[in-house]
Amino acid sequence: MNIEFTKMHGLGNDFVIIDDRGERLADVGKLSQKLCHRKFGIGADQLLLLKDSAKADWAMLIFNPDGSEAEMCGNGVRCFARYILDRGISSQHDMNIETKAGLITTRVRGDMIEVDMGEPHFEGKEIPSVIKGRIVSYPLKVMGKELPVTCVSMGNPHTIIFVEDVENFPVERYGPEIENHSVFPNRTNVEFARVISDREITMRVWERGAGETFACGTGACATLVAGVLNRLTHKRATVHLLGGDLNILWGEDGHVYMTGPAVKVFDGIMDI
Repeated sequence: MNIEFTKMHGLGNDFVIIDDRGERLADVGKLSQKLCHRKFGIGADQLLLLKDSAKADWAMLIFNPDGSEAEMCGNGVRCFARYILDRGISSQHDMNIETKAGLITTRVRGDMIEVDMGEPHFEGKEIPSVIKGRIVSYPLKVMGKELPVTCVSMGNPHTIIFVEDVENFPVERYGPEIENHSVFPNRTNVEFARVISDREITMRVWERGAGETFACGTGACATLVAGVLNRLTHKRATVHLLGGDLNILWGEDGHVYMTGPAVKVFDGIMDI
C-alpha cells in the first residue's frame, strides 16, 4: 500500500506526519519503527497521525521510534498545526487538538506557533512515579551517584536535572538509566539543563523511546517550571536547545505557553 507523508521538524526535532482519517493504517507501533528508522525508513524522532475527533477540531496520535505511544509532544503539535494549514485541511489559525494528554490549543502566527500546553503537574502519582508528593531536587540514586531531580508532568513525564556543564554532560550515559529507572513505572523523558540567568536556560534532552533529540517542546516547558520550583528562573524564559530556541511562559492562569517554529522538509510517498 502506498501512503502519502510529510516530513517536518521543530528545531530539528523531526516527524513523519500521515493523514489517517480513513483509518487505513494497522499495527502502527510496528509501522513507526519502520518509518522512523534512519537507515531503513524515512527517519524521524516520532510518527504523528492525523485523526478525526469528537472532542476537538482534530486528534493527534504520537508514536516513538521504538513503537511505543507517547501522550504529548510540544514540537510535534506545532508541526501538526502547520501541516493542517499547509495541506489545506483547514484554514483555521486557532485549533483545538485532542491528544492522549488532553486538549491542546495552538495559535499560528506567521512563522511562529504558540501552544497552550495546559497546567503542569507535580505530584509523584501524576508523573507517574512511586515517589510520593512533589519531587523537587530529590536525590535520585543513579549508577552509584545521587542526582538532584525535579519531576514535572506536561501530560507526559519529565525528570529535570540542573548541571554546571550541560554541553559536556554524558547525556547518552545517564539518559537511558534515568529513563528506565524503577521509580518511573511508565519510564520518563530526561532533561539536563544549565541556568544561564533567570531568563535563559540551556537544555539537552533524552527522550523516552527516542534517545537524545535536538529539541523537546514539553521538555522545555517542564524545565522552565522546574527552574521556577527551584527558585532559579523567572516564569518567562528562553530555552536554548541543540536545534534552536523556544520561548516559554508559565502564565498567571497556571498554564504553560510555548512559542516556536515548525518547518516542512518534504512530502513523499512510501510503500508500506
